Amino acid sequence: MSSNNRGVVYKGPGEVAVESIAYPELALGNRKCEHGVILKVVTTNICGSDQHMVRGRTTAPEGLVLGHEITGIVVECGRDVEFLSPGDMVSVPFNIACGRCRNCKSGQTGICLNVNPSRPGAAYGYVDMGGWVGGQTEYVMVPYADFNLLKFPDADQAMEKIKDLTLLSDIFPTGFHGCVTAGVGPGSTVYIAGAGPVGLAAAVSAQLLGAACVIVGDMIEERLAQARSFGCETIDLTEDGDMADKIEVILGEREVDAFVDCVGFEAHACGCNHGQEAPAAVLNSAMSVTRAGGQIGIPGLYVTEDPGSADAAAQQGSLSMRFGLGWAKSHSFHTGQCPVMKYHRPLMQAILFGKVNIADAVNVQMISLDEAPQGYADFDGGAAKKFVMDPHGSVAA
Repeated sequence: MSSNNRGVVYKGPGEVAVESIAYPELALGNRKCEHGVILKVVTTNICGSDQHMVRGRTTAPEGLVLGHEITGIVVECGRDVEFLSPGDMVSVPFNIACGRCRNCKSGQTGICLNVNPSRPGAAYGYVDMGGWVGGQTEYVMVPYADFNLLKFPDADQAMEKIKDLTLLSDIFPTGFHGCVTAGVGPGSTVYIAGAGPVGLAAAVSAQLLGAACVIVGDMIEERLAQARSFGCETIDLTEDGDMADKIEVILGEREVDAFVDCVGFEAHACGCNHGQEAPAAVLNSAMSVTRAGGQIGIPGLYVTEDPGSADAAAQQGSLSMRFGLGWAKSHSFHTGQCPVMKYHRPLMQAILFGKVNIADAVNVQMISLDEAPQGYADFDGGAAKKFVMDPHGSVAA
């Protein structure tokens, strides 16, 4: 087995590089990690959350190895790993979870209490999420492997569906979680804010859950066209006009049953002011156009500190929300990271049995590890694609 390893490293605002990094060890600090495995990474994806760091909009330190969306093959197991073996192909939830704390035992694996000394919840290669080495690499170590990893039933079948299955580590469950927490069900009318990969995954998820009409709003026509390609209605947010008026043209009503925020803290104003950042714009729109008693799912990322914001309050994570409107309309707000393990097995089944074509919906584009810097640049430019890296050149494009 090779002891070489390379990974995508954050070098500072606007810059990433592919560099040689240490080969992973089955270790947590100075002690052996007998419950962990080492994976040969098969695919690893660029996430919109990674872009927030690379744009300099977080407190991410230079030198951080990026990547929290990982699919791989087990190459080494710790002594205490009982249910996985070398050669198994697995999906890695981006949440790192111990399986032992009260939150993990209740299914809240996104806020595990034991894997991050700073706050509940941890992730690979992400700012303030425990310091874990990321997975935009050739090899990576995964702790608590028996609990965390989803083993695919058949490795050959998994490789045939790898463009879909690679999305189980984050964006498909995250989009689905946004819809579930927004109360989407048969016959629902749904507004999805943002047509990036998570927004597109949420739109597919809404359809899978039986929504009657899915409306997607974005400012980039290429992304809106991608949403229309699988049956969504769309709203171009660069155009002037009241959001409720635009929804009424589509639905005959001015409000939706469910609203999913897939934009997050780098939101912009709409219409003639669409070039201006407005961090609470989506949240305020959600309260305005969601029916009384409706639910608002917020898988879009919001941070405790945004050093790149032009607004002093937003730099500290404080946003100007019209919260009284949401209170008056009895809205439910659902925030936080998706607990991937709650959804990844049933969504895997939906993929394997042909019930959903998530890779087509989010327009997966395969690139090599060496092409990662260009992939980041294209993603930041608004490309209507989900960039998936093949670190070893083994996956057919």
